[in-house]
Amino acid sequence: MISMWSASAGGASERVRGPSAPVTYTLIVLCCLLFVLSPASGLNPAYGSGDALLAAQRAYFRRWGVIPADLFDTSPAAALTPATALFVHGSWVHLLGNMLFLYVFGAMTEERMGRLRFTLFYVGCGYLALLGYAVANTDSEQSLVGASGAISAVLGAFLFLFPRARVTSLLPFLFFLPVRFPAWVVLPFWAVLQWLAAGRESRGPDVAYLAHLVGFGLGFAFAWARSGRGTRVRAAPAPASEGENQP
Repeated sequence: MISMWSASAGGASERVRGPSAPVTYTLIVLCCLLFVLSPASGLNPAYGSGDALLAAQRAYFRRWGVIPADLFDTSPAAALTPATALFVHGSWVHLLGNMLFLYVFGAMTEERMGRLRFTLFYVGCGYLALLGYAVANTDSEQSLVGASGAISAVLGAFLFLFPRARVTSLLPFLFFLPVRFPAWVVLPFWAVLQWLAAGRESRGPDVAYLAHLVGFGLGFAFAWARSGRGTRVRAAPAPASEGENQP
């Protein structure tokens, strides 16, 4: 497991992360607000407590999450769920982990892509990542929620756009001492961990690792196809800020 606390792109002349990344910050605020107001947070008294709250949570996830077994029933409502599920989270840990990843890697990616392209990229790749998981698990009746597929796409795009960006990581086998690695080391290693975990997935997993892998691949491919090699940051690595927690 890797925890990352921040990332920087390079020397002062190469640093692209500025004070404004409105799409990234809007996505973070929206996801947090929806979670607090939803029954998933347990903070909204309108949903009651105990069994009533649990029933409200199950109904909430079934309504707005992706249920692979129902996705291909030609229902327009079901077809929209890979988009609505991007804004639904199952727990505080799920929400905060995803939002931290989005904050660290989203701002720089958005500034490089531009606001409109980043918005379409985020929603489109997130939709396809959840769709890809559903195609591979068409008999699953478990609700799939969360922005992990979209955020994994952001990681894939970040890897292509900023391969030498420094990410500070906390590694358990090094007693959580902070160590700095370039993105081309950290992010492929993260992808390998997702691939290994996906290979051990059993029916109805708690984490949809396959959606992470699909999103990561789509994000890298999109950045490669749309941005071209000339947009990549090739500056010599500079001291980093720091980087984040797993989607």
